[in-house]
Amino acid sequence: MRAMLLEQTGLLRDSPEPLRLVERPDPSPAADELLIRVSACGVCHTELDEIEGRMPPRLPVILGHQAVGSVLAMGKDAAGFTIGERVGVAWIFSACGLCGYCRRGDENLCAQFQATGRDVHGGYAELMTVSAAFAHRIPGVFTDAEAAPLLCAGAIGYRSLRLTGLQDGGILGLTGFGASAHLVAKLVRHRFPAARLFVFARSGKERDFALELGAEWAGDTGEQPPERLDAVIDTTPAWTPVVEALRWLKPGGRLVINAIRKEDSDKKALLRLHYPEHLWLEKEIKSVANVSRYDVREFLRLAAEAGIKPDIEEYALEDANRALLELKEKHIRGAKVLRMC
Repeated sequence: MRAMLLEQTGLLRDSPEPLRLVERPDPSPAADELLIRVSACGVCHTELDEIEGRMPPRLPVILGHQAVGSVLAMGKDAAGFTIGERVGVAWIFSACGLCGYCRRGDENLCAQFQATGRDVHGGYAELMTVSAAFAHRIPGVFTDAEAAPLLCAGAIGYRSLRLTGLQDGGILGLTGFGASAHLVAKLVRHRFPAARLFVFARSGKERDFALELGAEWAGDTGEQPPERLDAVIDTTPAWTPVVEALRWLKPGGRLVINAIRKEDSDKKALLRLHYPEHLWLEKEIKSVANVSRYDVREFLRLAAEAGIKPDIEEYALEDANRALLELKEKHIRGAKVLRMC
């Protein structure tokens, strides 16, 4: 099979083609696994964190945790799917199922959590395997390319929105407007039709896109919004938006940081934190850690029900390096998706 392989970590500015197109032996499914012929795989900012060493993967590794394809073969103990059925694989590849976190439904916090495309090979390839218990059925209303970003950008956005505690009629802020945030905007319109959406983004194209999708206001990261916010979801790799978001929260407001890692380039922005302005009056900061299977499956259900589909840009598998570099350089409108053929 063909795959894009990461063999070492390093900054993209020093090595703008970190992935190498290789031929590898076809994988075989274990007893409880499905063998999937991958047709599409989303490109995620988390993969930049892996490549640049902020979240070191097991090397060498095939990246990709938003994979969609069809079941090609099944291990003898795999159940719940049929040959030829469409399935997806998300960031959560496995969890122990036994610890207190798993038993209470917080498998995303499991100490034995394994991530697709970080701890095991992912979907930047023509074939991959996954336990049947951690595969997700794809609703028929989505094409493969449309479904791919829903598995991470959509699911993690859904989890982030849940963690805000937003009520209908409230004001939600989004900092950054890429793959996850643009799906959150669409979900907010469905679940909270009376909510008001304010978007902060450095890119004028992202701000225009946010207004197209129904944002009431869109401004630069440091601009003052028309009103204070009940909650903010930060989807950026930077620290400045965190500080600015805290500044504009209402008393008791909550900032949800939807990022696994932050870059250090503007870390000095944290020195601007002023307790009375940014943190007082019971403002809260909450991070998002991974996703659970519930997040993925519930978002797929909601997206199908509401007709929520991502805006996508498609690339051939061998153009994965170009897609990643464009993501790093903020050339973003919606989500980027690799096609295997």
